[in-house]
Amino acid sequence: MVVVSKHVGASGAKWSINYIQQEICALNGSTVFMNGTFTHPNNLTVNKSFWVIDPVKGVYSPDLNTSFSGRVEYLVDKKKNFTLKLRNVMKKDEHKYCFRVLTDVEDQKWIGTPGIKLRVTELHVESPGEVTEGESAVLTCKTTCSLTDPTFIWYKDGRNLTTEMIQKNQQLHLQTVSSEDAGSYSCAVRGSEHLPSTAQTLRVRHPPKSVSVSISPSGGIVEGSSVTLNCSSDGDPPVEIYTWFKEGGDSPVGSGQSFSIINITADHTGLYYCEAQNAVGVQNGSVMIGVQR
Repeated sequence: MVVVSKHVGASGAKWSINYIQQEICALNGSTVFMNGTFTHPNNLTVNKSFWVIDPVKGVYSPDLNTSFSGRVEYLVDKKKNFTLKLRNVMKKDEHKYCFRVLTDVEDQKWIGTPGIKLRVTELHVESPGEVTEGESAVLTCKTTCSLTDPTFIWYKDGRNLTTEMIQKNQQLHLQTVSSEDAGSYSCAVRGSEHLPSTAQTLRVRHPPKSVSVSISPSGGIVEGSSVTLNCSSDGDPPVEIYTWFKEGGDSPVGSGQSFSIINITADHTGLYYCEAQNAVGVQNGSVMIGVQR
């Protein structure tokens, strides 16, 4: 507890306003509680107590309720414990909040300065943005001020990752990244899951995968007809180079995502390979061509 203001009254008793916190860091959109206790000279009766922001000596400070209407609630009990409840905090609420007491004697009033400083933060995911399969990656849930004992929760594509990946404080560690780790990542603080960060996309560069070759037209192939082989894959970045080979041969027989054979003969029978290559690596797919006489 921090005693921020004391004064001995005319009866010998003390004015004092003691705040539990000096500074509060809160999530944008959350509810904040500011707490403390106060005492006053025994010969005085409290007529009104309220909160003000950024008080200036000699300048009138209006009741917080006038400018925060509908979002604030004052609580004071018989033991002189006081609380300010502020809902749906936002960046513009960053001020110093002070408790003020008015009594039945006009010149006997008190304000607890310097008060409680409120800072408001949003969560932001700091991500490498792009990694190559096999590397490690660290994502950090960033704030602009220090939250009190937060437990961070991570989400991938909206799904909770809490028990699946290694988390250290504000960080999510992906030890050996695979293409399955690509997606949108966001974070939240336990107890305020309804206030997550904006999602950040993690791109994972990887060689071509699931390389497959299809034949068009499908069905039996007879001599004299024409066929086209089509190669597909899911590399990231997309495949830039497609090269075609026939089993048993060292030299390419074609290039491009499609390879056509016009006026096919029995000599074309065999296993054909599509080599798909991007900036990360190479992968092959194959198909068997059988020619009917």
